[in-house]
Amino acid sequence: MNKIILSSIAAVLPLVMPAAAPAEDMHQHASATEVPWHARSPLIQKVRTATAKYRDINVALASGYAPATPCVSGPNGGAMGVHLINGALLGKEVDAAAPEALIYEPLPDGRMKLVGVEIITFAADWVNEVPVLDGHLLNYVGAPNRYGIPAFYEIHVWAWRNNPTGSFADFNPQVSCAGQPLT
Repeated sequence: MNKIILSSIAAVLPLVMPAAAPAEDMHQHASATEVPWHARSPLIQKVRTATAKYRDINVALASGYAPATPCVSGPNGGAMGVHLINGALLGKEVDAAAPEALIYEPLPDGRMKLVGVEIITFAADWVNEVPVLDGHLLNYVGAPNRYGIPAFYEIHVWAWRNNPTGSFADFNPQVSCAGQPLT
């Protein structure tokens, strides 16, 4: 009986399953229709639209952003980058169109390349609730912390550099502090 069922399945399977395409053809098809990494998330698209002008760091500086950290490197490789913060934006509101911090990668030639943003809000403003940005919970960072500031919530959005560990992860293995000038 089992042999009859198995032979029936084996006979019908080629009729209902399409023939496997050669691996090369499947890869070409996938890459031709694949959505770019930065277009996969509405939040990334909002951040890209809001921060395109800040790809020129001089525009960011003229808009009230100021250097707040040297290049922040990751504990297991990768980095966050150099944070420029606009203190006037710090408050309870979390808004993809007005990120509190812009993140730049220092390049070996001295230029600064915008790679992402960090949305930041102080935990004291969020009693009994966790801030959410477009469906994404912000991460809690307690005090004391490496930045010497009160407890806060944050989320990184890697809008200008793909992050293989996640578009909202804290550190990006594709960002480096190698271009950070030594002081």
